[in-house]
Amino acid sequence: MTQSLPGEVTPITVRTALWRAALPPDAWPDGFPETGEVWRRDVFTVAEAWHAGEASPRQLLSAVLMWGYGPIGYGPWRTLRSLEGDSHGKRLAHALDGLRVPAPDEDALRTAYQRLRNPKESRLPRLGPAFFTKLLYFAGYRRGAGGRQPLILDRIVRSRLPAEAGVRRESGWVSEEWLAYLAWAADQAHRRGIEPDEVEMALFHDRWA
Repeated sequence: MTQSLPGEVTPITVRTALWRAALPPDAWPDGFPETGEVWRRDVFTVAEAWHAGEASPRQLLSAVLMWGYGPIGYGPWRTLRSLEGDSHGKRLAHALDGLRVPAPDEDALRTAYQRLRNPKESRLPRLGPAFFTKLLYFAGYRRGAGGRQPLILDRIVRSRLPAEAGVRRESGWVSEEWLAYLAWAADQAHRRGIEPDEVEMALFHDRWA
């Protein structure tokens, strides 16, 4: 089976040695690729372990952010700051609790987003919407289920969204903007017979027409 998902162009380059040196041992995800090339499937494998109770929320966050930052030099430092803001993973567990169900509904998605945005609940240092939507994507996506699925929303994706996708701000999006984008992507995916995350990938790689 190919490692790439439909719509995925290339793996992400990760400087594994730098990340291992920076992250606490308890936050390193078991079985994470040591080759320096990370596909989305590799992160989903950690997410599956989290769902099964075999990986911690901190391990899931580390896997997501290693993939998300890739070769960017400040990635390990920022990830460590986020992890230090939740040394036992309780804030992450609180945020992601509603995504453990077989099919998270709109309320579960909204709650998870709002908790990660709210400093009184689960907001972590250096973890804004562009990166915590990556966490929500890997934790909550249900391939083959169709409908509204959690997707990544960052500045690149935002810059290529049409007005009808409902994302008004350039950054710092509120939950209703994210949900509007998810609804738009779900509709586009249904019309074209593809997965919702293929819409996000096409936007990111400037291949959306």
